[in-house]
Amino acid sequence: MGLLTRDIERAPCTVEISHKFESLHAHVRFNNGTTVYPGDEVLVKGPEIMAPFGEIVTEDREAVIYRASALERLWTRLTGDLEVMELCEFSFSEEVTL
Repeated sequence: MGLLTRDIERAPCTVEISHKFESLHAHVRFNNGTTVYPGDEVLVKGPEIMAPFGEIVTEDREAVIYRASALERLWTRLTGDLEVMELCEFSFSEEVTL
């Protein structure tokens, strides 16, 4: 990994899509133990997965991981805290006032 160059890695993965009342989520697990670091981008190959309501769909796919360059990784670490602070502007309370 260079200062300005990005590496590309391919990894087998398992995609789990849940469309239940209790849980609405999508998870990707890398089957070969690959780890994603700050600044990396992941693209899962294949057609869109649609899970009917009340079901969980699991499929094996291939993921393409675009590794961040050293400069991108540094920038992500330096600015990551600022982006998290944007979330602090929102309140998730149950009270509604007009």
